[in-house]
Amino acid sequence: METRFRSIIKAMTWRVGGLVVTTAVAWVVTQRADVAVSIGVADTLLKIVAYYGHERLWLRIRYGCLPPPDYEV
Repeated sequence: METRFRSIIKAMTWRVGGLVVTTAVAWVVTQRADVAVSIGVADTLLKIVAYYGHERLWLRIRYGCLPPPDYEV
């Protein structure tokens, strides 16, 4: 089972890469660093929240999960 803290850390590390990519694409399209950074930051904040919610929701859904073993070695 994942903790909420782990889900938050996963979401943030994933979004660091997304921030870099989104900001780079926005800069190429707009040729303005200030606009590119604004787009990158807004996109990142929104997607961190969305990813966290998605992860937590899927932890409640049992679809496709195998039952835990009766014992572990």
